[in-house]
Amino acid sequence: MKSFSEAYKEAGVDITAGYTAVELMKAHIARTMTTGVCDSIGGFGGMFDLGAVMKEYGITDPILVSGTDGVGTKIRFAMLMDKHDTVGIDCVAMCVNDIICCGARPVFFLDYIACGRNFPEKIASIVSGVAEGCVQSGCALVGGETAEHPGMMPEHDYDLAGFAVGIMDRSKVVNNASIIPGDVMIALPSSGVHSNGFSLVRKVFDVENKDVTLPVAELGGKSLGEVLLTPTRIYVKPVLALLDAVTVKGISHITGGGFYENLPRALPDGISAKIEKAAVKTPVIFDLIAKAGNVAERDMFNTYNMGVGMAITVAKEDADKAVEILRANGEEAYIIGETVAGDDGVILA
Repeated sequence: MKSFSEAYKEAGVDITAGYTAVELMKAHIARTMTTGVCDSIGGFGGMFDLGAVMKEYGITDPILVSGTDGVGTKIRFAMLMDKHDTVGIDCVAMCVNDIICCGARPVFFLDYIACGRNFPEKIASIVSGVAEGCVQSGCALVGGETAEHPGMMPEHDYDLAGFAVGIMDRSKVVNNASIIPGDVMIALPSSGVHSNGFSLVRKVFDVENKDVTLPVAELGGKSLGEVLLTPTRIYVKPVLALLDAVTVKGISHITGGGFYENLPRALPDGISAKIEKAAVKTPVIFDLIAKAGNVAERDMFNTYNMGVGMAITVAKEDADKAVEILRANGEEAYIIGETVAGDDGVILA
């Protein structure tokens, strides 16, 4: 007999909707199965065989690297657009892009969806995005949780978070201790705003009182909602290819806090990042945000990625080769600056 509680349903939680959602998402999850997965969805815990991964990639002295994050208020745009199949990519991206900064290969991911009411098709759509993010990053979706919160959240609202675990050989940890003045910083372009600063985005565009589905000329006829819902880019595979070919000294994932917070995180004491502002290829959406909210340039670079989703530091003599490898792996990489002596953190020249 299947589990069912009429009393619980009257309280706002429909257990059968949860079963339906799980059935709908199984095909999406199946796309993410990789070496190391031990069981199927639905158990109490997701099992993973790290030994199998170590053997496949020749890891002899393993270190596990973990990262957790959510999508934040970008989810409001998914609700306004009634499009829920991309925010899962954002959720995975925010986690795996962090752990690749250490040099770790993501191996598995788990998600958590809190909702006011479980609409199975919507939940499955969200998970389809999570699965796509896992495919893009080469990791398995080994489990997750969907929790209904009636009375705590409006029934059509939801939130999404997750965490990733990666593995790497201790000898290959990306270590910024070797960074010296004159090293080169390479940009990997973002797809737009990614998943940070959306509280400011929502404020400056007054999205609760504006139709975000209307075309905008400055955005090439795309709507504001469409552009802002563009998923966060996942950089795992091109960065792994680079790590196999060049000595990478530092990697920064440009998330909340923009350039000023994230670039220094990958630099040692006494070294700053000198960025050629004119070299930064900034998408139009950032110009619109600055104009609509009268946001100062300093605040823009301290809030958003400004078109740079990830910054990689290599020795000057390796820069051309690094750019070539990244471009061969689908990234329009380009040089944005260099490291200099000093404790300024970030210098926009």
